[in-house]
Amino acid sequence: MASETALAPDEQTRDAAAFDAHVVAVGASAGGLDALERFFAALPADTGAAYVVIQHLSPDHKSMMDNLLARHTRMPVQVATHGMALAPDRVFLIPPATQMTIEAGCLQLAPKPDHGLSLPIDVFFRSMAEEIGARGVAIVLSGTGSDGARGIPRVNEEGGLVMVQAPASAKFDGMPRA
Repeated sequence: MASETALAPDEQTRDAAAFDAHVVAVGASAGGLDALERFFAALPADTGAAYVVIQHLSPDHKSMMDNLLARHTRMPVQVATHGMALAPDRVFLIPPATQMTIEAGCLQLAPKPDHGLSLPIDVFFRSMAEEIGARGVAIVLSGTGSDGARGIPRVNEEGGLVMVQAPASAKFDGMPRA
């Protein structure tokens, strides 16, 4: 599996250009682990889509999300790196203290702003809408606040699909209600 993720830049670009499947972006925050585990446990491993999980992660602690989610899916789960090409039937996780976008079929990482409000789910949803268009799927799961609410209209405008966890089933319903 390591050889599949360690592609040379030329191979990444070629693979990214050929990637024309759906991108499913899943935004979650507080209480989102349970919802993510249930989502991936119920999902077939061969849908052909790339799954991107965007969470609010503490920059001070190492995330265990890759190991936790890998227990609930047969798809490979990996923390994204800058320039990583999207691939079908894989789960990509945002690293702590970053914002992530899509450009030419590759995940782009930038440091999270030091000051001001950080809305990494909105940032990714907007980027996905611009790059992927109607092949984009935005999903908002449990969390506090309103991250995701500003990016969803862009996904919808571009013909993508939007889904939100039922507030009654969310551990924290702020994000689904927003």
